[in-house]
Amino acid sequence: MWTLDSHLDNLPLRSKRAKRRETRANLHAAAADVGTAEAILGLGDLRSLAAGYLAAEYGEHGPRPSYTMGAVWLIMVHVIAGLLAVAGKAAFTAGVRAAEPRATGDFHWPGVRYVINEATITLRDGATGATAGGSWTPLFYLLSVIAFVVGGQLWRLLPQWRRRYPRAAPQE
Repeated sequence: MWTLDSHLDNLPLRSKRAKRRETRANLHAAAADVGTAEAILGLGDLRSLAAGYLAAEYGEHGPRPSYTMGAVWLIMVHVIAGLLAVAGKAAFTAGVRAAEPRATGDFHWPGVRYVINEATITLRDGATGATAGGSWTPLFYLLSVIAFVVGGQLWRLLPQWRRRYPRAAPQE
């Protein structure tokens, strides 16, 4: 069931739950008739089964959003921006220490343009203390949302897009 569930990630949550319940009920009924091992084998290829469910939901060649890929893109934006911020602060601090190895005081770091705001880094005898500021810019949050929408192709959930690709008729 876990494998089938992972292949159905692109379905809306309610539909995914309904398909999972239906498959589980059919599996229990088949297991009572022919045994558990035979019932599991009777499911066939789980990728094909999931593809059938997806085709029934979105049409045979209909567009499918991917929340998983949206999350992957979102995480990548955060990782890249985080690495950029950490590297920027570390390079600034290393530059201050190179100029004065036993530096003491508050030093103004201008941040990374469009990604992270300015910060004040406190050094005491060359050791890094507290850092104040350095928050993400509004553009960063906007880029995060855009990454999620683009990576997950979420525009495919819009009603006009769904009308363009009608659902396939259920086959009985």
